[in-house]
Amino acid sequence: MERRNPVWETFKYLSLVIAVFAVLYPPYIIVANAFKTRDEFNTKPMMSLPDSFLYLRNFGEAFKSADMLRAYENTLILIGVSLVLSMALGSAFCYAIGRFEFKGRGLVMGLFLFATIIPSFTNQVVNFKTIQSLGLHDKLMGPILLYIGTDIMMIFIYLQFIRNIPYELDESAMLEGASLFKIFTTIIFPLLGPATATIAILKIIAIYNDIFTPYLYLPSPENVVVSTSLMRFFGNNSGDWQMVSAAIVLIMIPTAIMYLFLQRHIFAGVTNGAVK
Repeated sequence: MERRNPVWETFKYLSLVIAVFAVLYPPYIIVANAFKTRDEFNTKPMMSLPDSFLYLRNFGEAFKSADMLRAYENTLILIGVSLVLSMALGSAFCYAIGRFEFKGRGLVMGLFLFATIIPSFTNQVVNFKTIQSLGLHDKLMGPILLYIGTDIMMIFIYLQFIRNIPYELDESAMLEGASLFKIFTTIIFPLLGPATATIAILKIIAIYNDIFTPYLYLPSPENVVVSTSLMRFFGNNSGDWQMVSAAIVLIMIPTAIMYLFLQRHIFAGVTNGAVK
């Protein structure tokens, strides 16, 4: 049997413990302080547990003060419209790239790859001026246009699945008189179900957690989303931290539930696409 180095084994498990602590520490602080009264928050250490986990007043006040109902509604609109348009355009693009040979095919893929190495903040001035010139600043359609852009992860996953679909299916459909559009909508896209589920989950989490885009393009209170709703608890020199913690818990619950039930689709879609 191979002898194990005790120093290496200790370092390995110690690094795992540190990693687990780094991941779980922020959620623990948020949850613990969400149930504290103002006096508890001001007098007790931040890492201490609340006197009672049945103190729910913070959640009610946070839901009302942050206008969470409107925030959830606007976020749902952003996610729904962005998902439909993004996956429709992305899958159609990958169908064309993955199924047909044409001049400039490699150049198009190269441009997408090149765009990924450009820091996103360097494009913000151009993006902002473009959205403003279209009259979409402070309108939900402004961020939607930015979200529907096909990202490289979507291209990678869709292409791997499309290249694994036998081309004989396309030929059989063509012999029956089906157009390319019908082949894509009735044969190719339904077979992309696992890839679509994976992309949808990743896209939902990305849009749901994004604070920069809504904060920049949706400044009015009527267009608040879940991420920007937290800004209502901060003043110029202070913040209502127990209310912020309660609001963060309310925001965390939907994504935590979704991730727990659908995480297998994320890993399955990515790994299957890599193998294929």
